Amino acid sequence: MFSENLSEFKGQPVEDWTEDPEDPSQFDKVVYRLRIGWEHETTVVDQLSALLQSKGSERLQSLVIGAWHGDDSDAAPTELVEALVSARDRLPRLRNLFIGDIISEENEASWIHLMDLSALLSAYPKLEHLTVRGSIDLSIGSLSHAGLKELVLQSGGLPVSVIHEIATAKLPALEHLELWLGVPNYGGDATVEDLSPFLSGTLFPKLKYLGLKNSEIQDEIAGVVAVAPVLAKLDVLDLSEGTLGDEGARSLLGSPNIRKLKLLDLHHHFISEPVQTELRSLGPEVDLSEKKEPYDWGGDDNRYNAVSE
Repeated sequence: MFSENLSEFKGQPVEDWTEDPEDPSQFDKVVYRLRIGWEHETTVVDQLSALLQSKGSERLQSLVIGAWHGDDSDAAPTELVEALVSARDRLPRLRNLFIGDIISEENEASWIHLMDLSALLSAYPKLEHLTVRGSIDLSIGSLSHAGLKELVLQSGGLPVSVIHEIATAKLPALEHLELWLGVPNYGGDATVEDLSPFLSGTLFPKLKYLGLKNSEIQDEIAGVVAVAPVLAKLDVLDLSEGTLGDEGARSLLGSPNIRKLKLLDLHHHFISEPVQTELRSLGPEVDLSEKKEPYDWGGDDNRYNAVSE
């Protein structure tokens, strides 16, 4: 569940766009967010138009898109994406983009409707960071982008079709890949086998951070990642936000390459205290915060991931 809008993005404060800043240098210091509420007299496209007419807007390097749908929670950001594509020459310094800074009181993560974003990525060849929250109708197409360094897809259920698109993408500069896999009930239908392209170590030659997180199959994922060639080149392995327990943790303990990491991020987990102690002795920094307890109701395994609906 996402309960708070971003207060900071790429090291800079985030502010909602309201009017032209008096000082054009604000575009160097602040990340502006475009969003509307349930009751609104404008649209996010109108806000973008106003921003683009502001003196200094060509200096904008980072942009956050919040709720675009108003009282129509099923609306995809079609007109907004078209407007961003049309504005490519007016935002020559745009490097960082977050689409979907939407919190649960505005729309649940698994209810956010998206679309094919390939035209947007093609329009901004200098884009280095893209975060997208939501997954309904999401597509990145046949992606080829020479400059993208970070790709983060946050969802309560990431469709396997999107995972396959990423697995065939040409992203030679990619250093950070973060996939919030989610659960089957909300569209997260990938299996461990579907993740195998990311584990070979050859798909993205510059990859240093791999996040396969927020899933109900975290023990299985840990088992295959522990013996994957990609581990030898990573600085950070992120298996957080999911249902990781002792089984998956012991797989990691048996992996020599885990010891070479700088950070092993396992926060939001179900690992017992004795196994946590073993993990802390591995060598790298290990984030074992947010220890969870299974829900107390009928069933053999009531572990839960951080974001589903």
